[in-house]
Amino acid sequence: MAEAASERLISLDVFRGMTIAGMVLVNNPGTSPVYWPLDHAEWNGLTPTDWIFPFFLFIVGVSISISLGRRKEQGVTGRTYVQIISRAASIYLLGAAVSIIPFFQFQATDAPDPLKMLVWLVFAVALFFLLLRNYKVAGVLVVIGVVGIVAFNVSGYNVVPYNFGTWRIAGVLQRISVCYLFASLIFLHTTWRQQLVLSIVLLLVYWALMTLVPVPGCEITSMNDKACNLAAYVDRLIITEPHMWRVAKVYDPEGILSTIPAIVTTLSGILTGLWLRARPVREIEPGEVEAPAVEVADNEFRLGKVAGMFFFGVVLLALGLIWNSYFPMNKSLWTSSYVLATTGLALLILGVCYWLIDIKAYVKWAWPFRVFGANALALFVFTGLFARMIAAYRVVGDDEKPVSVQRWIMQHVYLRIAQPIDASWMFAASFILLWLLLMWLLYRRQIYVKV
Repeated sequence: MAEAASERLISLDVFRGMTIAGMVLVNNPGTSPVYWPLDHAEWNGLTPTDWIFPFFLFIVGVSISISLGRRKEQGVTGRTYVQIISRAASIYLLGAAVSIIPFFQFQATDAPDPLKMLVWLVFAVALFFLLLRNYKVAGVLVVIGVVGIVAFNVSGYNVVPYNFGTWRIAGVLQRISVCYLFASLIFLHTTWRQQLVLSIVLLLVYWALMTLVPVPGCEITSMNDKACNLAAYVDRLIITEPHMWRVAKVYDPEGILSTIPAIVTTLSGILTGLWLRARPVREIEPGEVEAPAVEVADNEFRLGKVAGMFFFGVVLLALGLIWNSYFPMNKSLWTSSYVLATTGLALLILGVCYWLIDIKAYVKWAWPFRVFGANALALFVFTGLFARMIAAYRVVGDDEKPVSVQRWIMQHVYLRIAQPIDASWMFAASFILLWLLLMWLLYRRQIYVKV
């Protein structure tokens, strides 16, 4: 393998920004219904919304090959493993924190909503400073938040603590942490050929498990049944229903068995990253003094990389569509056909970004996505917290009954100028524009939230 690239892949940052912006957009509709591209497939099938999560894992894989590539070439040390495990644990705990904060049940606690929201906001800001590694400020804010909860109790309010008996063990960030951990370890100890073979084997094994292994307690094992498939059974057996996604109840879309093919999605990103890091070398002509091969960076070689991404993107998408007839694409089960199809789409989109940005230098159009991509983790975490806040806080509605802030905004702004389905995407678009402004403030000050 040739030497690693020294320059940063701006196209990857843009692709990351596009992906996280899409995730925030589809996660925050104003109401239902929504247009089909902005919603997941009901079960089997594939919509643009279903592309987003695998794209993110694909990007994680590309980043692994870039960030760990040089360390692998220079020799892996114990510190490398510590950093990988620490980062995976941090991402997992961050995912848990998003669902646990503010450490009490908002609606069940009878303190005034403004005071409860103030405590929630204090904990959210503490998390922000914690991610910036400003532990002193974060610690002070945590103490203030705890004092606020204690003050509720002292004042006679009934504070209902967070119910850890229903804490969701899995989740988006939790899956990212697991995929990052295993894909990183695989990358450090295998060649690209071994990674390719392992990916194929894992997809075939998962297909065999899901189609051939009967599910206890079910007369018929079928992927078309949300309860009677092996992945759902394993989740109910190990995670248990109280700790699964409460909307689905009988399965978890980020469950245990379906994480296996999700790791393959991450490995596909690693293989792509290795392809992008490769550099052509000039052979030493006869009579020249022997010297290390000289790197030659030219557009022709880069165009070859684009052609390779397009070729394999089309091939994988076609294979996914063919396999779909026998093993349907399903985001919740992360089926093997779904892995192939979404990896193919990721290659095609990254190829376009690479050609436009890293080769043609057309960068201005991508400014919003560079802003989002620079703080993708912060955008995901804090939009999630903000969405929960405006859904929890109650104000007086037109009928003198309490409604959430989100519902009040929909009723008094968007539903007055558009039909519900259009009002929904308008709310989501306004939501993402608001966060573009906030992320730009961080970007302008060169503040980057990482773990």
